Amino acid sequence: MSGPVILADGEEFENLIPQKKPFVMVGQLHNCDEKYIHTGFTPSENNIFSENGFFTEPGLIENMAQSAAAGTGYFFKSQNKPVPVGFIGAIKDFKLVRLPKVNDNLETEINVVAEVMNASVIKAKISCNGEELASCEMKIFLLDKSIRELA
Repeated sequence: MSGPVILADGEEFENLIPQKKPFVMVGQLHNCDEKYIHTGFTPSENNIFSENGFFTEPGLIENMAQSAAAGTGYFFKSQNKPVPVGFIGAIKDFKLVRLPKVNDNLETEINVVAEVMNASVIKAKISCNGEELASCEMKIFLLDKSIRELA
């Protein structure tokens, strides 16, 4: 039995998101369209969000946000446009079932609920071996190019 399809991993994947090591919390892009993104990630013991053998809540939240960013980056790259920078505007209904252990293979699913101008509302879910570990709704904003040029 073969594993999931990989659209991007390694350095190719890191070109889809604005984050750089050691702050990369996603490793592979498995599926991506306008409304759905599926990523994979295996947190290591030396990850900045790993503690006492577990991958912690801030890492899970960052994984969800970077999974959404990877889908956006994939879309922009496919149009030969630069990958935009985004930020989390709000987190709603964060639910933690349990923390994953380091070296667990995490799968993150992003469903885009709404998009208005530079803002998106997403529903995110992280699973391991079919078991839901965490979920939430996020508002994510893309930084306007004109604002970036002023910084």
